[in-house]
Amino acid sequence: MRIFLAGATGVIGEQLVPLLVAGSHQVIASTRKPEKVGRLRAHGAEPVVVDGLDRDAVMKAVVAAHPDAIVNQMTALASMRSLKHFDDGFAVTNRLRTEGTSHLLEAARAAGTSKIVVQSYTGWPNERRGGRVKTEDDPLDSNPPKAMTRSLAAIRALEQMVTKPDGVTGTALRYGSLYGPGTFLSNQSETVTMIRQRKFPLVGNGAGVWSFLHVKDAARATQLALERDTPGLYNIVDDDPAEASEWLPYLAQLVGAKPPYRLPVWLARFVVGGAGVSMMTQIRGSSNAKAKRDLGWQPEYASWRDGFRRGL
Repeated sequence: MRIFLAGATGVIGEQLVPLLVAGSHQVIASTRKPEKVGRLRAHGAEPVVVDGLDRDAVMKAVVAAHPDAIVNQMTALASMRSLKHFDDGFAVTNRLRTEGTSHLLEAARAAGTSKIVVQSYTGWPNERRGGRVKTEDDPLDSNPPKAMTRSLAAIRALEQMVTKPDGVTGTALRYGSLYGPGTFLSNQSETVTMIRQRKFPLVGNGAGVWSFLHVKDAARATQLALERDTPGLYNIVDDDPAEASEWLPYLAQLVGAKPPYRLPVWLARFVVGGAGVSMMTQIRGSSNAKAKRDLGWQPEYASWRDGFRRGL
């Protein structure tokens, strides 16, 4: 299969390129940064430099590649600096999810490409009422924290674009909170450094439920979504949703830190805003049953407990 992979040098793209090449796929791998072309070529991909927000450049690159399938892994999460200003940090990523996906869909139709797989997200977008674990059939949050409204709207728009019948079969993979090499939770990440320094507090009761995913498991699920004819929405998460009050102290212990400080909700609002408070006290986890059943996917790291210990 000829695959056009947009965002090939992101944290998932880095894992996905060699996986697809090893699976005998021809990978046309895009990046915005010319200095990363050599690394893509070394992995066996055919590199192309293109800005995902440049419609004409995307059209030209995709039509020239004439792929059987397209993958959108484009993000700009390096700009994320503050949960308090969540939407500001996700501004470019939101554009890549909406405008970037729109450009790729238009290019797919022009190139005669029949399939697209895109990166979405699960966890904080879930409705924060009812049970602690949600499926793909459950609604997204009807009343998100103000600082998250634009980011949730971008996720809604992304999923609506790729799942409507318009000549291109679409799959949206709702990845959980990623950890592992290059992510916000790795041995070298700023987040883990803050945990070691006891600068990542546990907020309130810590009842927010997180669903985690190792970046290698994300790449494997993406490969399966490309190789199987199973369009739709899929939660790609591990088997073990966990409250912040459970996973944060465990991770602190693993990285040699003292237990995290506790911060009352009223004070946390000044530090991390409504978005941070929601993520630590209110969000819901996600079920991976559909991905296991329809994609035949099994995470290597079935629980973040094992994953944090072996896979950071």
